[in-house]
Amino acid sequence: MTISPREFYRKYAFTIWVLVFVAASMARPALFRSWFGTDLKTLIVPLIQIITFGMGTTLSAKDFKNVLAMPVPVLIGVVLQFTIMPLVGFAIAMTFGFPPEVAAGIILIGSVSSGVASNVMTYLAGGNVPLSVTITTCTTLLSPFVTPFWMKTLAGRLIPVDFTAMMLAIFNMIIIPIVAGLAAHRLLYGEKDWAERKAQWTMAGFAALATAGGVLGTPAGAWGALIVLKGGIVLGFILLGLTILAKLIINVGLDGPAHWMDKVLPIVSMAAICLIIAVITAQSRDQLLSVGPILILAAVLHNGLGYGLGYGGARLARLDESACRAVAMEVGMQNGGMASGIAIDVLKSTSAALAPAIFGPWMNISGSLLAGWWRRRPVKSAAAGAAGTPPQKSQSEE
Repeated sequence: MTISPREFYRKYAFTIWVLVFVAASMARPALFRSWFGTDLKTLIVPLIQIITFGMGTTLSAKDFKNVLAMPVPVLIGVVLQFTIMPLVGFAIAMTFGFPPEVAAGIILIGSVSSGVASNVMTYLAGGNVPLSVTITTCTTLLSPFVTPFWMKTLAGRLIPVDFTAMMLAIFNMIIIPIVAGLAAHRLLYGEKDWAERKAQWTMAGFAALATAGGVLGTPAGAWGALIVLKGGIVLGFILLGLTILAKLIINVGLDGPAHWMDKVLPIVSMAAICLIIAVITAQSRDQLLSVGPILILAAVLHNGLGYGLGYGGARLARLDESACRAVAMEVGMQNGGMASGIAIDVLKSTSAALAPAIFGPWMNISGSLLAGWWRRRPVKSAAAGAAGTPPQKSQSEE
């Protein structure tokens, strides 16, 4: 079957752009180290928060009800995700003898939650999309507790790991933006009378922005140990306010499409992820040249074992084929953005961020290849019906 250039670009646009940004950052690292005197590393956490906010806007109560609708497959997927990948990451890091910070980065990419790109890959593979979305949601919400546990247990023998600092950082980067995104989803899709109540919604939008300003203005001493959450709360209210005002302008003022955000967020997310990867690559270019080939091999092994052991574990648990494909994607594909943010924000190490920077692009390449292979072998069971609905996630992700 011949694929047109346009179709090829549509399917692999994210991977193509990631490779372009990586090549540019390796050739001209100065372009991605600072802009106008500002170190671009400071943009990594806010960019991850924006991406995660976008994930939250795609979630609804139905995603959480799915946990009750199919508890056993969800539990199996979550357990496999949070046992296979950290332990495989630790084994690979020790076997290859990487420097401590690089090894910690490999353990980190294995200890974070599954990535939202897995939902898209599950759909393309003919897997159980609702199950995939639910596992992603559950592992993301559990990550503030499970990720620091594994990092303290496995990586703590290599580098200092502060459990509490990492937990709060994940709440700041991931949980708070998701909650803000959930609120935005409710406002965007739950109300039918925006035109009649545009004055009230305008006030609500500006009130959210004013709240962000108020939180920003509070003294650091008032926050104590929770000061790390301040940035996430401020950005959450800003994004919520801007979402309300954008809804009024586009849908009420300009009579634009109802689901405009579903078209905008993938572009924003793709650009943000490409920039994050380019910044990390530029910051660690010299070290990447020395350990890059071995780190790529480690990425291939880690990712491949995730797919294989995830699928095999689901098979042993007697899940149907569509569920096995979903679990394989969930276990094999990690949240590279979260790992990058933790490496930079908590571990303060661009070396630890190398693994997420390399593993992320490879996961998208391998996920696309595996999904295409499975798509040519459609699921024949009745359970495949759940695979027929495209995922509503708006991120290509990591």
